[in-house]
Amino acid sequence: MSKRNATGAAYVRVSTDEQTELSPDAQVRVILEAAKKEGIRIPSEYIFIEDRGRSGRRADNRPAFQRMIAMARQNPPPFQYLYVWKFSRFARNQEESTFYKGILRKKCGITIISVSEPIMDGMFGRLVETIIEWSDEFYSVNLSGEVLRGMTQKAIEKGYQTTPSLGYDAVGGGKPFVINEEQYRIVEFIHRSFFEGNDMLQIARAANALGYRTRRGNLFDVRAVRLVLTNRFYIGTVTWKDITFQGIHECRESVTSIFSANQERLQKEYRPKNRREASSCRHWLSGVLKCSACQASLSFSHSNDAKRHLDSFQCWKYARGIHPDSCFLSACRAEEAAMESLKTIADASQGEYLRIKATAPDCNKKRAEVRSALHRLEIKKQRIREAYESGIDTLEEFKKNKLRLQKEQEHLQNEAYKLATEPEAGNTPKEEQPPERIRNVCDLFRSPGINIEVKGNAIRRVLQKAVYNSQTKTMEFYYYIQ
Repeated sequence: MSKRNATGAAYVRVSTDEQTELSPDAQVRVILEAAKKEGIRIPSEYIFIEDRGRSGRRADNRPAFQRMIAMARQNPPPFQYLYVWKFSRFARNQEESTFYKGILRKKCGITIISVSEPIMDGMFGRLVETIIEWSDEFYSVNLSGEVLRGMTQKAIEKGYQTTPSLGYDAVGGGKPFVINEEQYRIVEFIHRSFFEGNDMLQIARAANALGYRTRRGNLFDVRAVRLVLTNRFYIGTVTWKDITFQGIHECRESVTSIFSANQERLQKEYRPKNRREASSCRHWLSGVLKCSACQASLSFSHSNDAKRHLDSFQCWKYARGIHPDSCFLSACRAEEAAMESLKTIADASQGEYLRIKATAPDCNKKRAEVRSALHRLEIKKQRIREAYESGIDTLEEFKKNKLRLQKEQEHLQNEAYKLATEPEAGNTPKEEQPPERIRNVCDLFRSPGINIEVKGNAIRRVLQKAVYNSQTKTMEFYYYIQ
């Protein structure tokens, strides 16, 4: 095909690790000159310039690249040639480079030209192009390794190089972080509130109401509060990957004096990863009651007409039509059964209760693997959504990919739930005597005027789950025994 009077496009990106390479303006100038010599016109709207510092290893992190691909997939394509200064500007990931070049060349009929790396047409030219790309990817990976080794050595030498925790600012040069007074007030607020008995959801809501934000400027949630509560940087410990040392940054007594007490409370109030805070629940048994048939939670339903309908619990999977058998339980019966179970253990010299076996280390490993798989799945879902919104994928392709990922997600969530219902290693009781905590909770429930929140927090300290069997009309209670 003759290049004369054809239309071309330019893709421009500046690497973060090559300070001596051509600037975006210089790349555009060189590309336009090369295209002009070959009789190809590149309109300004077909010049795609990535923001400085965008990595070439992930296409979904390059909006200009995605716009270019989406425009190229129009029928017919608005340009026939794509110019880059170097093949490494197109991509530094061999897998993604092959995929997107395949789209441009095979589906769109677009020729890709490197101004600084001219190669001949044909199979031999493609081989040379592939070798160049492999070399660029090796350079990128090797550079990342060198940077990592440098950061590791700095950590060994007790240098500060992590992202500063909330309440601190970096000063550079590996020097100790310094306190950010405005942010540190948030850290003090979170630790003090938890020490005073508030749960993490309450603290998150209060922090947001006061206008407090995370280090990234986001609203607080339970996870963000927990990260602050468990961050040992506030008592002087610096951690980078698997390297830990005692730092010399300033730590204040307002946090250090209650840090250990807060960790003890977090340990005592252990709950599975999917357990909600009591303040988010409509009943003190919400999130605790489980269906024996499918292990799903029983959802609480409040009745507006107590004479005709009672407050009740129902398996949420049944309510959504997922499993056929109803698992209905009145709230009154659930409360009576829970109280009777607590009373039996608290009053008996040696109560009867179900022991939870400690989880083997490989089970903990499986939990981590499932969590990691779910995280990767969220990234995949984001990518297919971006591909559709950018016009790279059709609606049919998007629906197909979305359905596939939904099925994968359901499988992983079921696996995560099965693993979550098993306690962490170390929860096996050392003796048969019921712990003092259960007696204390029972005494608390006997006191008048106890609200739902207090009851919910108390029951979660001792009870992992209560499984209701709708066929036998019985309940089994699983306690944390330490």
